[in-house]
Amino acid sequence: MPVAMCPYGQSQPSCFDRIKMGSMMGCAMGMAAGALFGTFSCLRIGMRGQELMGGIGKTMMQSGGTSGTFMAMGMGIRC
Repeated sequence: MPVAMCPYGQSQPSCFDRIKMGSMMGCAMGMAAGALFGTFSCLRIGMRGQELMGGIGKTMMQSGGTSGTFMAMGMGIRC
């Protein structure tokens, strides 16, 4: 199916732009999920104060990185 052109000459985003957008969306979604799950898991094992913040941050970064990587790969396959 051909891609329709917009009346103002705008084209579709490039493959790199799609991969970049997928990576950012996956990272944001993963960090939000990591904040929720990390908070509950750290509180469950009894962390408090600075240890709690470090545990939540670590979980957010791991979850965001993983989700961002897989979302970028998924958007790359579609290019």
